[in-house]
Amino acid sequence: MRRREFVGLLSGATLALPLSTRAQPAGGPRIGYLGIATPEAFETRLRAFREGLRELGYEEGRNLVVEYRWARGHNELLPSLAADLVRADVSVIAAPGGVASALAAKAATSKIPIVFEIGADPVEAGLVSNLSHPSGNITGISSLNTQIGPKRLELLHEIVSAGKIFALVVDPTNPKNAVTAVQNLQQAARNLGVKIEVVNASTEADFEPLFAKLAELKASGLVVNNDPFLSARAKKLAELTLRQSLPAVHQSRDFAAAGGLLSYGGSISQSHHQAGVYVGRILAGEKVTDLPVQQITKVEMTVNLKTARILGLTLPLPLIGGADEVIE
Repeated sequence: MRRREFVGLLSGATLALPLSTRAQPAGGPRIGYLGIATPEAFETRLRAFREGLRELGYEEGRNLVVEYRWARGHNELLPSLAADLVRADVSVIAAPGGVASALAAKAATSKIPIVFEIGADPVEAGLVSNLSHPSGNITGISSLNTQIGPKRLELLHEIVSAGKIFALVVDPTNPKNAVTAVQNLQQAARNLGVKIEVVNASTEADFEPLFAKLAELKASGLVVNNDPFLSARAKKLAELTLRQSLPAVHQSRDFAAAGGLLSYGGSISQSHHQAGVYVGRILAGEKVTDLPVQQITKVEMTVNLKTARILGLTLPLPLIGGADEVIE
């Protein structure tokens, strides 16, 4: 057996372990972290989350124990992983990365404080009934990533103005997120006078057939939905869009940095940082009901001019001028 295969088996096996295999200190409060993807895919998010905790004086390995549970892109595992964190008797559950993990945590406990980080409207998602005064045991951070989905289509259409057919890729195993995205982009497509085709992907094995389908549809561009599974695979999707010479837009800067044409989305680093701050504030004694849901309003755009040249596209000067970052 090759070393890479052996390591892969070990990584998969950690799903069955009741507690994190990371070495933990003997003392300090214990929190749970319910991750939808993998530690590797969440590297930048974890860094921001830990920085938020440090602002409140909590540091993993020094005075804080973190129990990690990773669904590795399998939404169906989230309920059992959330229940496992409840059995681990953690003081707070952080459920960052999407509605599915937040709903799983909420269903698992009505007593342990929960801090979510999502890109959707928390009221529409059924997480809270009031943003300013959350009741019960759950609060968190929301970005604009779902609401600005139509803007991604508008930007792509601005670049590929002659295009009449565009595609939206969603994860069908995250239905609430997918339905909202489809509705929003269908309306935006009507306003632009273009057609939007919906394609599905919930595993990496779906990617090759997906791009074959896009070729059949003769899609002029691809909008990648704001979804934890798709967000965690920004680099892989960027490589495929470049290989297929397909203009595409994604929420994460990682996509544009890896060769995708354009990224436009709420600041992931800022939202995960604030989630860490909220967990720290709860550990320090603040009540969930005193912590209103925060909405991150910072939106970042990155354009990859090198990719535009490869695709034979000329980006409008106002679009380039409005970008936060231009990759040459």
